[in-house]
Amino acid sequence: MSVIISGIDDSFSRFEELLALIMGSFAYMDGVIDPPSSAHRLTVTTLQDKVRDEIGLIAEIGGRLVGCAFLRPEPDFLYVGKLAVSPEAQGAGIGSRFLAEAEAIARQLGKPALRLETRIELAGNHRRFAAWGFVRTAEKSHAGYDRTTFIEMQKLLS
Repeated sequence: MSVIISGIDDSFSRFEELLALIMGSFAYMDGVIDPPSSAHRLTVTTLQDKVRDEIGLIAEIGGRLVGCAFLRPEPDFLYVGKLAVSPEAQGAGIGSRFLAEAEAIARQLGKPALRLETRIELAGNHRRFAAWGFVRTAEKSHAGYDRTTFIEMQKLLS
């Protein structure tokens, strides 16, 4: 079956399914990253707010939700957050399709680059984002930590 990528609009009502998708996609981080993922603070209500305040994208296969990404315009970037692909759908090119859509949206908004953050412990994510053209631009730490806990990566658009 083919993957359908679409924007989340006002008619979207599958918030419990979306929350389950994010939690299932981020579950591999539990016990690996410190502090724990902010995904644990998401609720149906906060996802509804996120959909209202950001540009949401979903991926479906046969009507089943298998991926999402949230895009937030910033002054000089389009921030890519909560990029999630269900474990059974990984490797199908969904992440790269989300990023291609993010690039198109960034261009429409006049943003010269994409920006994201990923945890320092997730070296596989660093390699994946680098393969998609992102470069490490900063190392940062969460409040209360005296060590690097995440890195920022950016992709300049041509």
